[in-house]
Amino acid sequence: MNNLYLKQAIRGIKSNPSRTILTTLGIMIGIGTVILVLSAGEGFKSYINAQVEAFGSNSIIIQTSVPASTKARSSSGIGSNEPQSSANNAVPITTLKVRDVEDIKNVSNVKNSYGASVGQQTVTYKNVSKSSFIFGASAARFDIDKGVIANGRGFVDQEDKALAQVAVLGNKIATDLFGNEDPLNKFVRIGNYNFQVIGVYEPTGSLDPTNDGSEIVIPVTTLQKKIQGIDYLIYIVAELQDNSKADATALDIIDVLRRNHYITDPVKDDFKVQTQQESLATFETILKAITFLLIAIASISLIVGGVGVMNIMYVIVTERIGEIGLKKALGARNRDILYEFLIEAILLTIIGGVIGIMGGAFFAFIVSKIAQGYGLDWAFIVPPWGVAISVSVSAIIGIIFGVFPAQNAAHLNPIDALNKE
Repeated sequence: MNNLYLKQAIRGIKSNPSRTILTTLGIMIGIGTVILVLSAGEGFKSYINAQVEAFGSNSIIIQTSVPASTKARSSSGIGSNEPQSSANNAVPITTLKVRDVEDIKNVSNVKNSYGASVGQQTVTYKNVSKSSFIFGASAARFDIDKGVIANGRGFVDQEDKALAQVAVLGNKIATDLFGNEDPLNKFVRIGNYNFQVIGVYEPTGSLDPTNDGSEIVIPVTTLQKKIQGIDYLIYIVAELQDNSKADATALDIIDVLRRNHYITDPVKDDFKVQTQQESLATFETILKAITFLLIAIASISLIVGGVGVMNIMYVIVTERIGEIGLKKALGARNRDILYEFLIEAILLTIIGGVIGIMGGAFFAFIVSKIAQGYGLDWAFIVPPWGVAISVSVSAIIGIIFGVFPAQNAAHLNPIDALNKE
């Protein structure tokens, strides 16, 4: 009997292909959007993981941070007659020093570390000028970070200590300044000083606007003393020997920095220590929230599609009212009519869901290819659980929005149905 219901439902769907397509359009769009969002989310996650691996998954980042006590005073306005202002507008934290880098190197499980500062300057070669992020870093950067120098070399510790005016260019800024000319051993002007180009990075394929190949890396002491006129760092990167001990090592680094900065109260910490796993966890939390929001928006299309299925099913019931009356006159039970139309509604939504899955996967594939074309390590992934959920949601919509017209058909009086026909 179940096969009979299915055959009758399929016959009803095949009787009007154009109406079937229009009926399932809302379901197609909704499910397709869900698959696209989930697939793009997985691809973006794979990209972030690749970036972390390139940066060094066994690293800990130490950054300057406004102490919690300062933020509290800023938000409450205590101790000041000035209007309340954000802690972000406070004086920059200047307590992170080269001494901290050296002491962090002595922490158990720390293999190496480097300190860095960042500025933005106009860089000039002949008649070409570009604005670029200037990263000042210790020579250990080239051992810790995984960026590949395609041409030339990185600077060494002796050059950093001697305030040498040497620079390693990102691939994009090198092309912008030199075109097809070989930049090695040429001089570019940064601020009021000439810097010799000693290396050029490979393309990064990064979405980060500060790391898209437009950056320039110079010795940190050179940036501090000759360009910025400061003696503090913005961040420190510590490379670990054993990544499984990252949390314990982070606590040891916190102890070192509190001792160096004469901090006894944790709320007065002027730094933030974060492992790469913590950074990934933060990113995944944000990504989940964005994905949920986009899926919630896409669900509106599913609801609209479900209402469309319900309306069309009412039309189908009206068109086949004579057929329903005849079947009931020949002995068909209410549940037979109910199952026939309910299965038809479920099939309509499942068809729309399957087409939507294929369409969403296709557009997700296009997105991955575009990203890869820009040099991004972006994988094409359609999560199986997303496909399973989409098919299930399609069937549920068919049941919810198909049951009302199916019940209406099932409870028609056979005599009235035949008379209407």
